[in-house]
Amino acid sequence: MRKFLFASAGAAALVSAGCATTAQEVRAAAPSSPAAQGAPAVAATAENPLLARWSGPYGGVPSFDKVRVEHFKPALEASIEEYRREIAAIANNPAEPTFENTIAAMEDAGRTYDDVGTLYGIWSSSMNGPEFQAIQREMAPRLAAFSDEITQNEKLFQRIEAVYHSPEKAKLTPEQQRLTWLRYTNFVRAGAKLDAAAKKRLGDINQRLASLYTEFSQNVLADEENYVVVLESEADLAGLPESVRAGAAAAAEARGMKGKWAITNTRSSMEPVLTYSARRELREKVWRHYVNRGDNGDARDNNKSISEVLALRAERAKLLGYQTHAHWRLENTMAKTPERAMQLMEAVWTPAVARAREEVADMQAIADKEGAKLKIEPWDYRYYAEKVRKAKYDLDQNEVKPYLQLEKLREGMFWVAGELFGFSFTPVSNVPVYHPDVRVWEVTDKASGRHVGLWYFDPYARTGKRSGAWMNAYRSQERFKGEVTTIVSNNSNFVKGKPGEPVLISWSDAETLFHEFGHALHGLNSNVTYPTLSGTAVARDYVEFPSQILEHWLSTPEVLNTYALHYQTGKPIPKELVAKIDKASTFNQGFDTVEYLSSALVDMKLHLAGGQAIEPDAFERDTLGALGMPKEIVMRHRTPQFSHVFAGDGYSAGYYSYLWSDTLTADAFEAFTEAKGPYDRTVAERLRKNIFSVGNTVDPAEGYRAFRGKDAGIDALMRKRGFPVPGPAVRKKPAN
Repeated sequence: MRKFLFASAGAAALVSAGCATTAQEVRAAAPSSPAAQGAPAVAATAENPLLARWSGPYGGVPSFDKVRVEHFKPALEASIEEYRREIAAIANNPAEPTFENTIAAMEDAGRTYDDVGTLYGIWSSSMNGPEFQAIQREMAPRLAAFSDEITQNEKLFQRIEAVYHSPEKAKLTPEQQRLTWLRYTNFVRAGAKLDAAAKKRLGDINQRLASLYTEFSQNVLADEENYVVVLESEADLAGLPESVRAGAAAAAEARGMKGKWAITNTRSSMEPVLTYSARRELREKVWRHYVNRGDNGDARDNNKSISEVLALRAERAKLLGYQTHAHWRLENTMAKTPERAMQLMEAVWTPAVARAREEVADMQAIADKEGAKLKIEPWDYRYYAEKVRKAKYDLDQNEVKPYLQLEKLREGMFWVAGELFGFSFTPVSNVPVYHPDVRVWEVTDKASGRHVGLWYFDPYARTGKRSGAWMNAYRSQERFKGEVTTIVSNNSNFVKGKPGEPVLISWSDAETLFHEFGHALHGLNSNVTYPTLSGTAVARDYVEFPSQILEHWLSTPEVLNTYALHYQTGKPIPKELVAKIDKASTFNQGFDTVEYLSSALVDMKLHLAGGQAIEPDAFERDTLGALGMPKEIVMRHRTPQFSHVFAGDGYSAGYYSYLWSDTLTADAFEAFTEAKGPYDRTVAERLRKNIFSVGNTVDPAEGYRAFRGKDAGIDALMRKRGFPVPGPAVRKKPAN
């Protein structure tokens, strides 16, 4: 049995959420799918392509061109039956339990189920229409039940436990010992030691949660698709850059409204309007649509289901012997306890709020000087922040955007991957894709020409695709059954312009592009034996570290001078403009940090409330009030649309992970700056060897110390964000 089953109901529901990489606990975004040579396939593959062994070049690829929605339910059912037989053979093996006949055998079980689950996850996040949603609603509780069926299999667990406690374990390789520990620990955490009555109740909880997660994600997707602001005249476009206008025109035309402009209800469409629109009433309307997703008091309102999710999670935690859901979730992370995560968040929250209040004062001063006669509101923040940026740093983001072409930045990412890890990317057209927007590159080692994997890129927003950006692993790297190379993807929601015109993106979107590519590089660098330990299958508060550190290379002169080219003149971004960007690097960090951290704090406090009955809107309002949340800022993800947390278990009580990982990121990048710079090959090799290639074969804290030679404290993080570095008496230590 492999990765995605371990996330219990959330994983079994296969619901994508947030950045959602393929960390071992969250197979929600993309269950792993090694098409290992010799893996058995379910019969009757001609009738159902989902059940066929992956074939074709590069060790086999998904047959996206043959998949139809009606294939999913029978394929899931058939693959479950095959997996059930494979597990039974392991559990009922009369031989004494050994690593090979139990732990390793489980690595080879469920191959077809994983392959089917991969495509099911892709359709869930990227091709999710009404017909597929009906299948999701039916299958979510059944998949959750099957997950529990395996983790609650007493004979199977007895064999795992026997291997875990066997004196022979000491003779295993370190990776085998790590896999045995992980397998045993995850079974125990999933309720393997509970009595029959408790297991029954746990199963009921997980099945209900799976249904609620599916309902939540479908409600958010519906609000993103149905709340569209249509602009009728040129006057409505006041202040909007040409690239934003072009994207809005294309979005309207795609909806049968040629000659008009449509602002869709996604972040990539919302943010440019809030940043540039001179029409305050339009900014407010777009803002309200976005922040009220899942919170409109209609049939798609998520508040009631959130209350039930929280109650069920609290009950489940008690059943499993934990004080709260937060304590259960954090037990096997780097933070270990909610208290340590809260300690880090609180250390950053106070200076972030103080900086945000300074930012608001600067914005209010400009508004007053212009005679605007207004008090800064959340829909004003980005608009007036740009005015402050211009006044303080002589930096206008509209000056930057013409140099940020999506395709050129993609080329820049490839170049960085070549410099840091020796990768080369070559476009291929001999593999099927699930949508015409998707393109594929083969990744090879520059020095040897060795095939490393495939990288799929799905960059544009469309109906049926959830908002945000994320990375998937279609197939995990492994050496267990011969050399199996990885297949990864990056997925975004950029607004597609007119045919033939380059897509221009913001600096923030460019950082996100590099961030998600960091996840992909984490998967592509993987060099392990067992698929359960492969690639991004690491602790939740560690998985964002490799992605966040890659953001640093966007602003390096090597990237900007070569790949930040003006879309009309082809000239590189001027050095003077780069200097302004660098000077303003910590600008608006109060807003960015408060917007994010308020979501992380509310998430944690929701799950530390235990069995307390919670009305989400009231809890959110009261918690933010107690924290001293600036009224000019709203949470990055308000509770009714917080898919990271309520479309699955993935980031529940774990949204703090981005901050935890960023403490590592900031400290790790200083290893480069302390050496010869961002492209120091010696430091890059240490990063690859100890972080990017090892997956979950080592404890992440040990892996980080092997790279850096020390633990990461908070100082580098505070320097990165431009906040005061705390004195020795209050200095926090987020990693151990």
